[in-house]
Amino acid sequence: MNWIDHESFIEIYPPKEFNFEECLIFLARSNQEVLHQIKGGSVYKLIKVDESLVLCKISFLKSCLKVEFPVNPLSKSSRKGAAEYIWEWFDLDRDLEGFYQMARQDKILSPLVHKYYGLRIMCIPDLFEALVWAIIGQQINLTFAYTLKKRFVEQYGESLTSEGQTFWLFPSFEKIASIGVDDLRKLQFTTRKSEYVIGIAKAMENSALSKEVLLQKKDYQQIKESLLMIRGVGAWTADYVMMKCLHHPSAFPVADVGLHNALKNLLGLERKPTVEETKEYAVDWDRWQAYATFYLWRSLYD
Repeated sequence: MNWIDHESFIEIYPPKEFNFEECLIFLARSNQEVLHQIKGGSVYKLIKVDESLVLCKISFLKSCLKVEFPVNPLSKSSRKGAAEYIWEWFDLDRDLEGFYQMARQDKILSPLVHKYYGLRIMCIPDLFEALVWAIIGQQINLTFAYTLKKRFVEQYGESLTSEGQTFWLFPSFEKIASIGVDDLRKLQFTTRKSEYVIGIAKAMENSALSKEVLLQKKDYQQIKESLLMIRGVGAWTADYVMMKCLHHPSAFPVADVGLHNALKNLLGLERKPTVEETKEYAVDWDRWQAYATFYLWRSLYD
């Protein structure tokens, strides 16, 4: 991690393949988003560091991310924790040179990497948030998924108010482990999704499930099989979580509707490709399927 601590603010120096504006376009894709706010070219994000709520204002100035803390001055360890979170959120550890070399030779990806150069996967560092968001989105449209997330966050998440605006934190697994299925049913979660979400919260509370343990497994198939053992997690959810939270470059949610729509649009197809056809299009994307998918998703927001 490349950063400088100025005490009242920090500067984070991303790799050369980084485009803050492209990342903001992706972050701004829904006006129902409750976990960050974009104002005047900056993104405001509430995080938790050392058990304290920290509001970050993230801007891009002269090749670095400037992170200010509008509410309270932070301790040195809290500033370091904020830098680590933001470094992971923007996936700045990833060297994209190999991806760009591959993509420039690929007829589908070549125009996308030219157009969106510097876009990085916007990650979900918290495993509980990544799993719950993926489960919320199962078999419903994205608009309703955001509605459910907003209700869930505002009902059970912590918040901080600054200058008349409220910023929200995703609910903790500890909090959700203590509620019942009927509590989530009141928010219009299905019974099954309610059971899945509470089950995951309880597994994390009991230390039966953790990001640290999953990351110790280096093999793609091992990690996927561990995720598939969780009730409510199918192949799509496992790959989504591996892509957005566990930073696995080979994660490939091959049955994703958005991925199929992007391919249909870009290739001028009369119908969406099947899963098998999608695998054929992706034959040269080995070890970069996650980034290929993310760039294809980005094309849907033009």
